[in-house]
Amino acid sequence: MAVARESGTGEAAIPTGTVDMALAHAQRLLPESPKAAAAQASEVLKVVPTHPGARLILGSAQGLLGQGTAAVATLSALAREQPRSAVVHFELGIALANAGDGPHAANALRKAAALKPTWPEAWRKLADCLDLLGDEDGSDAARAHFLRAANNDPALANAAACLVANDLPQAEAALRAHLESRPTDVAALRMLAEVAGRLRRYGDAQRILERCLELAPGFDAARHNYAIVLLRQAKAAAALPEVERLLGREPANLTYRALHAAVLASLGDYVRSIAVLEAVLRANARQPRIWMTYGHALKTAGRSADSVSAYRRAICLEPTLGEAYWSLANLKTFRFTAEDIETMRTWLARLDLPPADRLHFEFALGKALEDERQHEAAFCHYSAGNSLRLELRPYHAGETTGFVRRAKALFTPEFFARHWNSGCTASDPIFILGMPRAGSTLIEQILASHSQVEGTMELPDIPAIARELTGKPGQARAGLYPEVLSEFAPATLRRLGERFLSSTRVQRRTSAPIFIDKMPNNWLHLGLIHLILPNARIIDARRHPMACCFSNFKQHFARGQSFSYSLTDLGAYYRDYVDLMAHFDRVLPGRIHRVIYERLVDDTEAEVRRLLAYCGLEFEPGCLRFHENDRAVRTASAEQVRQPIYRDGLDHWKQFAPWLGPLETALGPVLTHYPDAVPFS
Repeated sequence: MAVARESGTGEAAIPTGTVDMALAHAQRLLPESPKAAAAQASEVLKVVPTHPGARLILGSAQGLLGQGTAAVATLSALAREQPRSAVVHFELGIALANAGDGPHAANALRKAAALKPTWPEAWRKLADCLDLLGDEDGSDAARAHFLRAANNDPALANAAACLVANDLPQAEAALRAHLESRPTDVAALRMLAEVAGRLRRYGDAQRILERCLELAPGFDAARHNYAIVLLRQAKAAAALPEVERLLGREPANLTYRALHAAVLASLGDYVRSIAVLEAVLRANARQPRIWMTYGHALKTAGRSADSVSAYRRAICLEPTLGEAYWSLANLKTFRFTAEDIETMRTWLARLDLPPADRLHFEFALGKALEDERQHEAAFCHYSAGNSLRLELRPYHAGETTGFVRRAKALFTPEFFARHWNSGCTASDPIFILGMPRAGSTLIEQILASHSQVEGTMELPDIPAIARELTGKPGQARAGLYPEVLSEFAPATLRRLGERFLSSTRVQRRTSAPIFIDKMPNNWLHLGLIHLILPNARIIDARRHPMACCFSNFKQHFARGQSFSYSLTDLGAYYRDYVDLMAHFDRVLPGRIHRVIYERLVDDTEAEVRRLLAYCGLEFEPGCLRFHENDRAVRTASAEQVRQPIYRDGLDHWKQFAPWLGPLETALGPVLTHYPDAVPFS
């Protein structure tokens, strides 16, 4: 069919010829000149108003021109008429993602990938979209499909199929066999890094991706994975230039920009992180997960009212987003309305609610009902949320007990006498450790209100060092941390201490000579801390066992505290903690300063003076006005430490006493001896 030569629009006219020729010309124009491509497609539609090819090009061009609403309208109508067209659903997914409608974008991209499973780009875009939605499992699965589709090498087909099926041991074996003969195959290297990442062997994944990028510096997909792996290992300073390099190539890439904000937040640079998120949301306002991340950043920065608004916006965009409801509950000072409570009950009644959303709703509703003094109902929801979480993240209490037993056997007075001159002599760090929810954030806030002390956050550097010292599976020294410490020369231990100071320097924002690391779980690594930093201060934050453990039970932690999802496991973990701390009290007398939370509440000034004296600091009245300190606080207690100390919460756990029998039994003598240590053997 012939098409008129002149367009009459001032844009390029369609050349003489057929509709197909005109559309082919429009398709060629699309990447470089979407405006001209749109004009060409519009001219075709004047002649053939329903032509699907012209409408597809028009919708794609509208998206590239930033006309999101028009692009979605054009492509949505076309998708309804062409339900079996993979390319139409793909372009619709891209348009929806650019318009900020992540959930519907994921649905469209899923349809595209299902219709054409061998199309790598459909799987890649779906993985990116699911990343933004916080669906890690879905993103991993989509990325596995991408690797399978993108790789045309028959030698890797078996490995790719195993990766899709999540048969990680078989995938790893096939990939390593392939790489023996083709060690520079970057596609295989990236697949092997994917396997290592899923197995949470992030150090291995990092090394593999470094080799991959050494061979192929322009492999952006591998660089993106590399930045994520670095961030998951708390190496945000190393991840930052990688993300910035990606943004230099694709400044509008939403996935890269969101990752940039996460890296900045991990570095404690909340001003820039918030600015990045605000810029993203101005351009993509329909991204519920980014609104939630924005809320987290605002909460940390002390902008509580703004964080509530951000969480509410996330809920409006995705009503089933249980994590946004929990984020509101986790402010601690927020109170849900009766309508909120009814809404949460409605969602929990649905059988198709995903487990991740369900467990967040359970914890949030538990908090809402606790505030309403409906304690039995609240406990039921807390218990349901914990059961779901424990299914997803199993915990084996015997492993912690075994570690404590081995640590006690290693760290004897004779052992420390042999290592008396080891480690880095700097006295910069103060470590606040113990159980989570034991008052460590309050202690940090008090100390950080002193002119000589800077509060940072729960730094991951000590656990990272411990993980690296632990042998890898198959190695001769596998699983021998902390025993491996006995093999290290004084110079090696000194270098580890210096490494800690160097890696944490990026978190310091002031010129204060002393800084705080308040990672509670560092109690497990107290021997390592003493060996590499013998002059660091160590503060044990301790709270009544029942109050502390129940506070953990009703707290949904994002990661790292799997012991907290069972009352029995909580009791065992608290016992192990007290056991190891009592051991160090005996072998390193006076080394650890203990702050009993109840005493701090009852006689704040006396306890603060004792604390400052232990740290070698003069008393400053500002430490008693800690609630006036507007520093960023990342933990669940962020809002609480911005208020004066109050006694109301000391015995609150007793409202739940009828249901805490398993915890009381598991605690055993630790409970009856508190606050004194149990005389363990």
